[in-house]
Amino acid sequence: MLEFDNVSKSFWTGTQRKVILDRVSFRVELGKSLGILAPNGTGKTTLINMMAGLEKPDEGEIRRLCNISFPLGFMGGVIGRISAIENCRYIARLYGMDPDYVEAYCRWLCNLGEYFDQPLGTYSAGMRSRFSFALMLALDFDIYLVDEGMPSTTDVEFNKKAGAILKERLETTTIVIVSHQPATLEKFARSAAVLMDGHLHMFDTLEEAKQLYDYETQG
Repeated sequence: MLEFDNVSKSFWTGTQRKVILDRVSFRVELGKSLGILAPNGTGKTTLINMMAGLEKPDEGEIRRLCNISFPLGFMGGVIGRISAIENCRYIARLYGMDPDYVEAYCRWLCNLGEYFDQPLGTYSAGMRSRFSFALMLALDFDIYLVDEGMPSTTDVEFNKKAGAILKERLETTTIVIVSHQPATLEKFARSAAVLMDGHLHMFDTLEEAKQLYDYETQG
């Protein structure tokens, strides 16, 4: 379970205080994937980073009572000067997993060829996204955090394999996905919420959440 209890978060922009969360409380139960709709600039990435423990709340408490992934696309845990192989094995040990398995899984899913032996600092943005996503799927998490859906990559084979794996994972794990596009959430979540003006409005269905989101963003 992941739980926010009366959590507040804001930033000073230089001219005003930007409120991301204003005394927000909600819970993500295992087995119940959640989609969160939020217009650009409202704090989607900040919210996901707080779930992962990468950012702390100003007030309130965040309880992580299960194994929660780093956000899809987050590269802060890998080392740019060493190869994908070395990163796989290092991170596998941090999570108590078999380094041989994690390396083999990422090599298969990424399909980076000889670049898998090269430092991550030499990778393009698309290659780094593929490696980050593969690494997240290789590790054993109860809740997977996804910011804006699939990685930005033009590799058709990777997109097909990764999409199939995510679909399969939905049957055994929980996904929290945030996006400004309702269509992105449809594949992954039934229940949904809308983040707006520092408040998180929870709904039983994505359709209900879309009605509020469309009204607020298109009205």
